[in-house]
Amino acid sequence: MELRKFLSSTTELSNCEGPQDHVVLSSRVRLARNVTGRPFPGRAKKASRVETCDFIQPAIAAASAMRGGFSESMKPLQALDKQLLVERHLISREHAAKGAGSGLVLSKDETLSVMINEEDHLRMQALLPGLQVKQVWQKMDRFDTSLEKKLDFAFDSQLGYLTACPTNLGTGIRVSAMLHLPGLVLTDQVNQIVQAVTKLGHAVRGLYGEGTEALGHLFQVSNQMTLGESEADIIERIHKVVLQVIEHEENARQTLLRTKAKELYNHIGRAYGTLAHAHIVSSKETMNQLSLLRLGVKLELFKGLTTPMLDELFLLSQPAHMQELVGEKLSGEERDLHRADLLRKHLGKVKGLKLPE
Repeated sequence: MELRKFLSSTTELSNCEGPQDHVVLSSRVRLARNVTGRPFPGRAKKASRVETCDFIQPAIAAASAMRGGFSESMKPLQALDKQLLVERHLISREHAAKGAGSGLVLSKDETLSVMINEEDHLRMQALLPGLQVKQVWQKMDRFDTSLEKKLDFAFDSQLGYLTACPTNLGTGIRVSAMLHLPGLVLTDQVNQIVQAVTKLGHAVRGLYGEGTEALGHLFQVSNQMTLGESEADIIERIHKVVLQVIEHEENARQTLLRTKAKELYNHIGRAYGTLAHAHIVSSKETMNQLSLLRLGVKLELFKGLTTPMLDELFLLSQPAHMQELVGEKLSGEERDLHRADLLRKHLGKVKGLKLPE
C-alpha cells in the first residue's frame, strides 16, 4: 500500500480531541529497545542492518496492535513521504535520512509507530491527543509486552534495557507533552517556567524535538532521567509538571485579559489580518500567527473559526503537506505563495474579532 493512501486526512487528524487540549496538543511515550546479540545500528555495517531489519520488522507488523497497519523499508519511501511523516511526528528527522537497513511500521489509527534501526533497533512511539500521558503509557506498555514475547530484548539486571545512548539506559522511556503556551510567551514568563521545569529534571524543546525552536509558541516537555526510576514514577512526575504548566498558562491568559486586553486583541487581530490577506507568507510566520488565532478561538474572540480548522492549517502549511496538497514539488518561494492562497481561502470567510462588550 502507498503511504499517502494509508495516512489519515489532515481533517481527520485535526478533529481528534483530548483532555486539556486548549493547552496540551498531544501526549507521547517513546521506548528504546535493542535485540540481544546484534550490533547497535550506528556500529553495524549495512549488511548487518539489513539482516536485523528483516528479522525485526515481520515480528512488529504481525503484532495485533499493528493489524491493518503500514509496514515498509525506508529505502523505497520518497523524500516527500518521509517529510510528511516528520511533520506528523510519526518519525524523527534522523530516521527520515535513513535508507536500506531501516524500516517503519505504523498502526492503522497512527497512534503507534515503530522506527527500525534509527539510533536503536526499535524506537517505539505511542501518541494520543491532549493530556493523556498515563493512557498513552498503558497503550505502549501493552505493545511492548506483546513484542517481548517475540523478540529477545537486550537487558541487564543492573542497567536495565541496553541502549545505544547511555542517557536512555534503564527504562528506555521518554515521556513528553506538546504544549501551546502563547500566554506565557506574551507575558514574558516562559523562560522562567522553562528554567523551573529544567531544574525539576525535565527537558523543554521545540516543535520537532532536540535542537529545534519553539515555533507557534509550541514546546515539548519531557523527562531526562531513564535510569533509577520506574516508568510509573516518570509518568507521574511528568503528569504533575504538565498540570502545573497548564495552570501557569491559564493564569497568564487571564492576566492578559485583565491587564492588557487591548494589546492582546491587537496581537490576535494583526495575526488574523496578516493571514487573511497576505499574498506571500513563510512557514515560520504562519505558525506564529496561527498560534495567536488559536488563542483567540480559545478566548471565544472569533465567530465561525474553530480549533480543528486552525490545527488543520498548522499541518497543511508545513512544507511537505503544502507540496502534497498542490501535487508538485515547490521551491521555498513557491510554497510561500501557495501557503498564502490557502490561508486567504480559509480565513477570508471568517468574520473579524468579536470583542467582549
